[in-house]
Amino acid sequence: MQVQSAKLPRPSEAAIAHSRELIDLIRQEMAAQGDKITFQHFMQLVLYAPGLGYYVAGSRKLGEEGDFVTAPEISPLFSHCLAHTIRPVLATLTEPNILEVGAGSGVMAAEILRHLAQKAELPEHYYILELSGDLRERQRQTIEQAVPECLSRVVWLDELPETLSAVVLGNEVLDAMPVNILCKHDGQWQERYVGFDGDRFVWHNGEVSDPRLLERIQILEDQNGESFVDGYTTEINLIAEDWLQSLAGSLTQGLVLLIDYGFPQHEFYHPQRSTGTLMCHYRHHSHDDPFVYPGLQDITAHVDFSAMAEAAHNSGMQVEGYTNQASFLLGSGLTELYQQEDETALQPQMVVANQIKKLTMPHEMGELFKVIGFSKQLDVSLAGFMLRDLRNSL
Repeated sequence: MQVQSAKLPRPSEAAIAHSRELIDLIRQEMAAQGDKITFQHFMQLVLYAPGLGYYVAGSRKLGEEGDFVTAPEISPLFSHCLAHTIRPVLATLTEPNILEVGAGSGVMAAEILRHLAQKAELPEHYYILELSGDLRERQRQTIEQAVPECLSRVVWLDELPETLSAVVLGNEVLDAMPVNILCKHDGQWQERYVGFDGDRFVWHNGEVSDPRLLERIQILEDQNGESFVDGYTTEINLIAEDWLQSLAGSLTQGLVLLIDYGFPQHEFYHPQRSTGTLMCHYRHHSHDDPFVYPGLQDITAHVDFSAMAEAAHNSGMQVEGYTNQASFLLGSGLTELYQQEDETALQPQMVVANQIKKLTMPHEMGELFKVIGFSKQLDVSLAGFMLRDLRNSL
């Protein structure tokens, strides 16, 4: 079965057996639905199938030994900048809590708690919404080792609470939400489905599964003033929009900060971006084949930040700002925090300087990664958006 790639490192035999088990589950799901499923459904199973999906099974995903490295693991300064910019928000909340969605290794939570503890401004609770039991345990260990005095404030959740007063943080969360893929063929929009042929997954085209998808792509064509060419392929992330609307429904008062890679709508659906943004990550190798190593590799798509802003607005939230990661970190006091931490000499100056470059340089994470903020029942200015606010590009 299709679990191998000549271009990528070979998994262990145990990992291959795990992948084959997931393939069997997906094939059963296909058989129950007419031998093919939407790519969105395929991506949901590959990433989140109970006990087998990439994000809920026990393999190591983050860091040098995993498949990719996120900003909080590059430098604690990333998390300290976030903590610095949300401090005035926490001070205004009637119930000062933090909710982190998908906390990864727990490094960001630990460093935010460390910074806030130093300022004597800890939240009442630091909630973590995490589906993976393996990651929950890793997060607990990370926080207990780094800031044991703060562990009692950390509460793990299985789902969004019914009501919430909090600062909500999500770093590289939206890109891992399953997407629908549309493609234009003979002048008509079709959806991409996944089937199985012989020993491998294969693409199929079929009818668009959700009328909202057709409505969205037709609006985009109208806005562009011209139709996309035949063969144009792109993603629409209705799940991310629905999730944000659910979050808005739970939030009684607070701030939402989402950090991810992506574009405003006019860049996301640019005529020259004709093959979409789907990417896979395996042991620090990036490629575009979602069918190899099911359950062992990450599958992501870039974020349409204009769609997220519209979903937030339609849900009663206000867009507080939108900018690239470099501008957000610099506006959030990166230089000052670096100077303060340099005095403690926790790491060699050259090491920290290289970390900052990775976070802020345009060819690294500084430009592609964006930060968008939404608020509800809140009146506060955010330092992270004061240096360069790009809301007019949404």
